[in-house]
Amino acid sequence: MQVSQEDRITPQEKRGGASALTIAIVVILLILAAGAYYFFDSKETQPEPEQPTAVTLPEIIPEQPLPTDANLPEPEVEPVPEPVVEPPVAQVTTPQVEPIPTLADSDSYVKAKTLDVANGMKIDPILVEKDIIRHFVVFVDNIAQGELARKVSPLKAPNSQFTVSDMSNKTYLNPDSYHRYDLYADFISNLDEQQLVATYEQLTPLLNQAFDELGYSNGSFNERMIDAIDVVLAAPIIEQAIELNSVSVNYKFVDPQLESLPNAQKLMIRMGPENSKKVKIALRKLKKQLQE
Repeated sequence: MQVSQEDRITPQEKRGGASALTIAIVVILLILAAGAYYFFDSKETQPEPEQPTAVTLPEIIPEQPLPTDANLPEPEVEPVPEPVVEPPVAQVTTPQVEPIPTLADSDSYVKAKTLDVANGMKIDPILVEKDIIRHFVVFVDNIAQGELARKVSPLKAPNSQFTVSDMSNKTYLNPDSYHRYDLYADFISNLDEQQLVATYEQLTPLLNQAFDELGYSNGSFNERMIDAIDVVLAAPIIEQAIELNSVSVNYKFVDPQLESLPNAQKLMIRMGPENSKKVKIALRKLKKQLQE
């Protein structure tokens, strides 16, 4: 807001106003004093009267001394208001939006964002190097259908081997195998969901572009993401020993209910109850953020 020159009050004008008021009072006092002096010393022109008999008058002493400049009260000076100073107008700085690369050139960008979200966790060894966004979108799309597409997983498989335990002519899933997924579960459970959602929103244009490449005529990747989360959350948590059957080089669950589960939920069982709980807690928080 600009102040017009007529309304502007400067310090110099304030000092000048106070001085002018004082000078005006002094001038008025001088005029009154001069008028009194002139009144008492003026003589009118008249015929000379007869010489009167000299009369000696007693000296008249005034009851109160006449006022002088020395004992005059100090004039009251009305305070002059301080100049109105307009507060500086805050400059609004528009935050610079980080440019998003094309989908074909997004790997280094996405990897940097992923490492930022990891908050120091060493996930470089398990992160794929090429087409991270496309891998992630296809992987999520498959999980939403209950399937696992290992070839397009955005994370590499564990290095350690799956192991079993033989007891009383029965084969069981070795609990030590659960630890193969500790790094993955810890990575997911230690994520800050708000930071994760913020990064997710930054990557949304790339995710939607990769999702469009899958040829779906309706729906969005965000909806597909929530569907995938629901599938994982529906996986049971098995605390007791899990019996297996050996078929060729693969193993199957002896329990028909477990064997009939979607492959994505079977993976949750192979992660073990503790890792499964960590992942579910993190996914529930993430789902809540995505639906707000």
